[in-house]
Amino acid sequence: MSFPILTATAAVPAVGAVLTAAVPAARRTAAKWLALFFSLVTLALAVVVLVRFEPGGDRYQLTESHAWIKDFGVRYELGVDGIGVALIALTAVLIPFVILAGWHDADPLETKSPRWRPTQGFFALILMVEAMVVLSFEATDVFLFYILFEAMLIPMYFLIGGFGDRAHTGSDENAAAQRSYAAVKFLLYNLVGGLIMLAAVIGLYVVAGNFSLQQIAEARANGSLDMATNTERLLFLGFFFAFAVKAPLWPLHTWLPNAMGEATAPVAVLITAVVDKVGTFAMLRFCLGLFPEASEWATPVILVLALISIVYGALVAVGQRDIKRLVAYASISHFGFIVMGIFAMTSQGQSGATLYMVNHGISTAALMLVAGFLISRRGSRLIADYGGVQKVAPVLAGTFLVGGLATLSLPGLAPFVSEFLVLVGTFSRYPVVGIIATTGIVLAALYTLVLYQRTMTGPVKAEVAKMPDLRARELLVVAPLIALLLFLGVFPKPLTDIVNPAVKHTLSDVQKTDPEPEAEAAK
Repeated sequence: MSFPILTATAAVPAVGAVLTAAVPAARRTAAKWLALFFSLVTLALAVVVLVRFEPGGDRYQLTESHAWIKDFGVRYELGVDGIGVALIALTAVLIPFVILAGWHDADPLETKSPRWRPTQGFFALILMVEAMVVLSFEATDVFLFYILFEAMLIPMYFLIGGFGDRAHTGSDENAAAQRSYAAVKFLLYNLVGGLIMLAAVIGLYVVAGNFSLQQIAEARANGSLDMATNTERLLFLGFFFAFAVKAPLWPLHTWLPNAMGEATAPVAVLITAVVDKVGTFAMLRFCLGLFPEASEWATPVILVLALISIVYGALVAVGQRDIKRLVAYASISHFGFIVMGIFAMTSQGQSGATLYMVNHGISTAALMLVAGFLISRRGSRLIADYGGVQKVAPVLAGTFLVGGLATLSLPGLAPFVSEFLVLVGTFSRYPVVGIIATTGIVLAALYTLVLYQRTMTGPVKAEVAKMPDLRARELLVVAPLIALLLFLGVFPKPLTDIVNPAVKHTLSDVQKTDPEPEAEAAK
């Protein structure tokens, strides 16, 4: 039996979480280093998965399959395609930076009403989220995926509610109430989506007799599984609703600004750059793979929702006064692009959507983590409390600018490639949708440049006059992310070579081919 590399990739951070949580309370620094060590081992295993994966090989590779709950046909079944491999790599790359950026976020507070902040628990929860997210990208059993999809909410709830941002106005009690509200809202929204999905999962089992993604696909191909049209559409809606909440897609997005605003900057990155990608990934793997006819049926409405997300998220971001909430609404706009690319049903659109998931994760991590460093120095999230930062902390301002330019998809930085592919792929099949979506690009430039102008330029405010520049640990976090944005911006081929074959399989599931170019059609 070959080494179960996929299981190991998820088991290592899970074991690391347990061991980190078990470190004695007085050994906080040891817990941090232990968590960082296990995240780096996970990264090494993800690199092994990346190397062993053959883009031109079988659709699902490095597969593992073991009986789990025999009476209900539930199996521990894993396998990765190019889309899953890319997102596993993204997760494994980001978690060490999340840990380094949050190095002091769970240290004890010296306040009028001090409370114990369990450092070990903070880093253990981050590792546990990593384990569940990685395994969800690998799961090819629908029931196993559902368990992971729901279970990751528990550590995220405690990370949001128990380890909130220290930069707040008002009393400690008011800040705790805001954190609690954000955590409960996050949990309730996602639990409701998960419960609806559970009903659909049960319905799928009744219809198909098993939970295996591959077996269901084979049964569809050979004609032994024939879902009634209304049944397929109802099941699709159950799955899609849960994924749209997680994504998040308008109008199910309102939990995200609260969660990102009240969480620490590293946890905000964990939410939008890692956990939320499970929702868009699942749309590709499960919605399109299990319910092709229903996916095509729902496409017009989903494209409208994606367009609203793009424009609405960008417009609201323009008017934000809170730095972190601005990044949150910008992410809602970006997720609209991702969903639009998926349901454009073209190879360019879906390749661009997958690249967008990866590139958005890197660019948002860069911008949000630098914003977190900025906020920790000033003690405020309000844009109006800053001014002239580039004169006293030029490296911080420069990295903040690069992160912002990546967010607006500047050519030469990684998100440009993915946004361009999404727009081209959408325009080739739905030209009106593609044209309207371009307004999101203009608005992105507006909110990004206005944010930079108000915080970094102009007269130096007294409160930021002695602000220190980025330290060595902070540079170690930001510099590799910027390097990745530059590398993938000028040379995305390594990523597209992995993703494109998986996209072709997804399009074959829904029996779609790319529209013929007008010039060719006219011949």
